[in-house]
Amino acid sequence: MAANIDGRIIVTIGRESGSGGRKIGLALAEALGVKCYDKELIKVAAKESGLCEDILETHDEVPTRSFLYSLVMDTYSMSYHAGHVDMPMEQKVFLAQYNTIKKIAENESCVFVGRCADYALEGDPDVVRVFITGDTEEKIQHIAETYEMSYDKAKDYMQKADKRRSNYYNYYSNKRWGEAQSYDLCINRSRLGFDGTVQAILDFVKIRKQYQKETEEK
Repeated sequence: MAANIDGRIIVTIGRESGSGGRKIGLALAEALGVKCYDKELIKVAAKESGLCEDILETHDEVPTRSFLYSLVMDTYSMSYHAGHVDMPMEQKVFLAQYNTIKKIAENESCVFVGRCADYALEGDPDVVRVFITGDTEEKIQHIAETYEMSYDKAKDYMQKADKRRSNYYNYYSNKRWGEAQSYDLCINRSRLGFDGTVQAILDFVKIRKQYQKETEEK
């Protein structure tokens, strides 16, 4: 499913738990011939910021918690920048990922999964912001099969993951997680399947690039 699209391309993917956002992101990146940054972003952000990779992993996509909790967690953290000493650890992690996302996007075309990448790159004309959803029962089944857990545990996992992602996105961005106005394209993966969803995003990106070109030439 190789795509022939010229120019700089950045795709950010917001996703509901169980919708297959990571799988779609990886397939999309492969079709575009670019890198996909999901969990991989943690390693890059750790190297760029000087924060411990384990700290970044623990606080990945976690909204700011209580001040007391942050003080406790800070005792386990490494030194970051002097200006960030009093900043809660969750905000340090967000800022590290935020800066890393912007730096990566400046140097290469790529696909980002989650982590408020669409907000970090707000205003960038080459960014396509996608949100992937799915039917509830199908998402629960996907989680149960992927993580080898019961239906009830999968349902609980999905609900908690979506709540965490929603809280994280709504806390740090100026938009609302999952609302159509926050994105360029919203897709129900259950209607198109994985391959169909990837193809739909590729088609959208291609049309978007062509429209940009035509607009610039006017």
